[in-house]
Amino acid sequence: MRDNSSATALATPPLSRTRAGLWWGLLGVAAFSLTLPLTRIAVEGMSPLFIGAGRAVIAAVLAGIALAVTRQRLPTWTQWRRLVFVAAGVVAGFGLLTSFALQHTSASHGAVVIALLPAATAAATVLRTREHPPRRFWLAAGAGAVAAVVFAALGNGGLGELGWPDLLLFAAVAAAAVGYTEGGLLARELGAWQTISWALVLGAPVMTAATAFALAAEPLSATPVQWSAFAYLAAVSMFLGFFAWYRGLALGPMAQVSQVQLVQPVMTIAWSALLLGEPLGLPTLLGGLAVVACAALAVRSRLPQ
Repeated sequence: MRDNSSATALATPPLSRTRAGLWWGLLGVAAFSLTLPLTRIAVEGMSPLFIGAGRAVIAAVLAGIALAVTRQRLPTWTQWRRLVFVAAGVVAGFGLLTSFALQHTSASHGAVVIALLPAATAAATVLRTREHPPRRFWLAAGAGAVAAVVFAALGNGGLGELGWPDLLLFAAVAAAAVGYTEGGLLARELGAWQTISWALVLGAPVMTAATAFALAAEPLSATPVQWSAFAYLAAVSMFLGFFAWYRGLALGPMAQVSQVQLVQPVMTIAWSALLLGEPLGLPTLLGGLAVVACAALAVRSRLPQ
C-alpha cells in the first residue's frame, strides 16, 4: 500500500503554523477595516482617480525604498507575469473601483458587498490551487458570507436596488480575490512584504500616469483630515497591511485564512459609526456576533485535529 503520510504532512500545515497564519491574517484585516471609511472621508476633498492611483504611487515609493535597502533579488520572468495579476487586482483594481463607488455610497453600504470577499477569495483559491476544503468549511463559509451581508444590510437599512456603485464594488471584490490568491501563492516564494512591494513597483508607471491625469483634471482642495485619511490609505491600506495579510495567506491554508476577513464588515461598520456617524444599533451588533461565529466555525473546520 502506498504511504501518503508525507503528502498529507505537506498538504496540512502544522497547528502552530496554521494559528500563526490566522493571527497574521487578522492583523491584516484590522488594517484593511479602515479602508472604506477613510476612503469615504478622502473623496470629499479629492477625486476618486487621484485617491485610487495616488495612494498606489506613494506606496510604490515606500516599496522601492524597502526593496533597495534590503537588496532583494529580482523576481523571475514567471513571477513577474504572476505579479501582473496582483498589481491589477489589489494595486489598481480594488483601490480605483472602491474610490469611485464610495463617492456615491456610504462606507456601510460598501461593506455589504465587500463582505463577499472571503467567499470569493476561497473560490479563487480552489480554482487556482489544489486546496479543496471539506464540505463543512464551505457550509460555514457560505453561512458566514450570508451573515456578513445581512449584518451589513441591517447597518445600512437594507440592500435596496443595485446601482452602478454596487457593480463597481462587485468588480472590486472579484479583482481583490484574484490579487489575494495569486499574492498569497507568490508570498511563499518571494516573501510577504516583497510580493506587495514588487507588485506596487510593477504598477507604478500606470498609476503615476493616472495620478498626473487626475491632478491636471481636478485641482486638490482637501482638508488636513482628508489628507490624513489619504496618508493611511497609501501607507497602511496599500502597503503595510499587506505585510500581515500575505504573510497569513502564505502560512495558510489560504482558503481558511481568507475566512478571517469575515470579521472585516464588523470592524468597518464600527469605524464608520465612530468616524462618519453612520448608524450602529442593536441589530447590527447582533449581526456582527453572527458573522464572527460563522468565521470561527469556518476556521475551526480547517484546523488540524
